[in-house]
Amino acid sequence: MSLMSLNTAIISDLHLSDAEPSRPKYKIRNKLWKKFKTKEFFIDDALVEFLDEIQKKSNGTSTELVLNGDIFDFDSVMALPENPIYKLHWIETRRGLFPKEERSLFKLSVILEEHSEFINALKKFVENGNSIVVIPGNHDVELHFEKVQKKFIESLQLNLMDEKRIRFVSWFYISGNDTLIEHGHQQDPYCLCENPLNPFLIDYNELAIRLPFGNVACRYIMNGMGLFNPHVETNYIMSMADYLKFFFKYLIRTQPLIIWTWLWGSVATMYHVTRDRFSEVFKPKNGMESIVNAAAIKSNATPKIVRELQELFPTPAVQNPLLIAKELWLDRLFLFVSGLAFIFFVMYPLKNIFSFSFYWVFVPPMLLMPFFIFYARSVTSLVSSYKEPDENLFAKQASISGVHRIVYGHTHIPRHEFYGSIEHLNSGSWSPGFTDVNCTESDVRNNYIWISASPENQGGRKAELRQFISAKQKNSQE
Repeated sequence: MSLMSLNTAIISDLHLSDAEPSRPKYKIRNKLWKKFKTKEFFIDDALVEFLDEIQKKSNGTSTELVLNGDIFDFDSVMALPENPIYKLHWIETRRGLFPKEERSLFKLSVILEEHSEFINALKKFVENGNSIVVIPGNHDVELHFEKVQKKFIESLQLNLMDEKRIRFVSWFYISGNDTLIEHGHQQDPYCLCENPLNPFLIDYNELAIRLPFGNVACRYIMNGMGLFNPHVETNYIMSMADYLKFFFKYLIRTQPLIIWTWLWGSVATMYHVTRDRFSEVFKPKNGMESIVNAAAIKSNATPKIVRELQELFPTPAVQNPLLIAKELWLDRLFLFVSGLAFIFFVMYPLKNIFSFSFYWVFVPPMLLMPFFIFYARSVTSLVSSYKEPDENLFAKQASISGVHRIVYGHTHIPRHEFYGSIEHLNSGSWSPGFTDVNCTESDVRNNYIWISASPENQGGRKAELRQFISAKQKNSQE
C-alpha cells in the first residue's frame, strides 16, 4: 500500500487508570472523593465504538492507529499488590508504587484488567489487518521498560504475524512521510523526559525511570488531594482567594488538614527530583549509537533526525531549584516562616529589656505583610502557561524531519491551525476532564485526528480534527 493512501487515526490523553477505590483499606472521605476516577466515567464503551468507526471510514484499507501518549496513567494508579515480591516503602502505600520495572508491570496489569473491553477491541482491530503505534507520554513514561511493552503486547493475545503490527517508539513517529507525531511533553520543561532514549536510573541495583517534575508532583501531591481533578489545570492551579473559597466550600469538612498534605507532598516532590539529579544514570551495554539507530528505525526516521530533534528539547525545569520551589509554593512558606522566626528572635529579647506589651510583637508582621502579599501575587505558575511550542520550533521540526504537518497531544486542547506552510494539530483529550467537583461539567473531549488520502490534494493526504460522539452521548443529547 502506498504511503500516500495510508489512513492514520491519532488519539492521545486517555489517562486510563484503575478505578477509585482500588484499595479495600482506603477510607473514602465522601462521595466526591476522586469521583472523576470511578467506573461511572470509564470510556471503554466509547473507545470500542471509536475503533469500529475508523475501520468503517477506511473503506476496506488498513488503518494505522497512533496512541499518542498518556494512554495509560501510571501516576494515578493507587492499587497495591497483595503479596509483593518486593518491599513496599511507606510512601508507596499512600501515593502509589515507584517507577521500577516490576512495580510498573503490576500497574499496567491493573489498568489492562480494568479496561479489558478496550484491550479486546484493540485485539480485534489488529486482527483485522490494522496496525498500532504507541508513543509514550509523560504519564505513561514507564512504557519505556521492555517488560512493560511486552506485557501490553501479550495482553492482546495475537499471533506472531499480528504482533509485528504493534510498534513502540521513543518519543516521536513519522507517518506517511508527511506527518511528525509526538505527545508534546518533550517541549514542556516541566514534563519532559530528559533522555527518552535512555530514561533509566540505577536505584539500589534496580532500574528506575527518571520521572518528570510534573509527574512526581502528581504522585506526591495530587494523589492525596481527592477533590482536585489532575486532568484540568483550573482545578488545582488557582489564586489564593480561589483556594480559600474552595477550602471553606468543600475541604473544611472533607480534608481540613490539606495544608499538611500539600506541605509534606511538596517537600517529598522537591526531595525526589533533587535526589534524581544525583542518582547514577544507567549505562546500556549496547551503547547509545545502537539505541539511536534502533529508535530511528522504529520511528521511520534516520539517526540524524533522531539526534537533531533531541537537540530541540528545552532545559528541564528541575535544573532550577528556585523555579521548582516557586511552583510548589515552598518559597512563600520559607519567607513566611523565616520572617516569623526573625521577628521572634529580635522582639523577644527586646521585650525582656524594655518590658513592653506582648502585642507589640504583632506590629512587624503587620507592616511586612503587604510586601509578602505583593511578592506572593507576583509569582505566577509557569506550568499553566505552557500551551504549545511556537512557530519557530514547528519550522525547525518540520525542516529536520522533512514533513509539512506536526501533531501533538499533551495540552488537552484540540487545535488545527497553520503556521505558514506548516500544519499543526492537537488531538485534545479523552480524559475525565470535569471542571467541577460533582463531575457534571466537562471540557470538550473525545477528539481525534484523521489523516487520509485526498484526491483533491494531488494524491497527498488530508488531516482533519474530529470529535467522536458515542451512542451514550447521542442519547443524552436527545
